[in-house]
Order: sequence, then structure tokens, then C-alpha cells
Amino acid sequence: MLKNYLPFVVASVLLFGPTAQLAAAGQQKNQSTPIVEEVKIKVSKLGVGEKAKATITLKSGAKIKGYIARAGDDDFVVRDRKTDNPTTIRYADVTRVESNRGHSTAKHVGIGVGIGVGAFLAALFIIISHLD
Repeated sequence: MLKNYLPFVVASVLLFGPTAQLAAAGQQKNQSTPIVEEVKIKVSKLGVGEKAKATITLKSGAKIKGYIARAGDDDFVVRDRKTDNPTTIRYADVTRVESNRGHSTAKHVGIGVGIGVGAFLAALFIIISHLD
């Protein structure tokens, strides 16, 4: 019985496997390449000034961290917070804009709970190992 269906299963996996991979790759490509207008919207939402912290990923793969000092029609300026060096970036060169607003309260609570649970489990394992 298994010998009759095995060639059909292998053939279907070989036929439909690459098709599914190509479809998934096409969807990822469309999602990872934002349009210039989307980048402009993200930069304008962050605002301008020392509170507008961001990490900019360029098409070349370089990451620039700092705050947005100026936003124009074709480009914007990111200043490094430590050295205050300006870097002018064209919107067309950007692949990703991430906000660096710091940790949220929920993230701090989650980290604290994780540490507490880890300490409790470690103490529990120590107690159990000393019982024998």
C-alpha cells in the first residue's frame, strides 16, 4: 500500500516545494522594501530633535544610530548622539527606519518577572538536589 503512494508523495513534494518557496520569497521582497513615501512618513512621525532617536538601515547594509536633526523633501540629517557628527541620508537609500524610544514599562515588568522566575527555579533545583 505504501509503495503505491510513495512515488506520488515524493513527486508532489518535489513539484510544489519550490513553488511555495518562490511565493514566500516574493511576499518577503514586497514587505521588506518600503517606498520612499513610507520612509518619509516614518521619519516625520519620529519628529525632529534630540528626542527623535532612530536607527536607520541603508540599502548598503550600514546602520546609523542617532537622532533626526533635520528632515527635508529629498533627504534628512541624522546626528550621532555621542559625537554630534551629522550624516545626510537620502530617503531613496533607506530600507528601514526604527524608533529607539527605550524600554517600555511592560518590557521592564517582563524582564523583572523573568529574573524572578529564574531565581525561584534555581533555588528550587538547589533545594531538590540537596534532599538526596
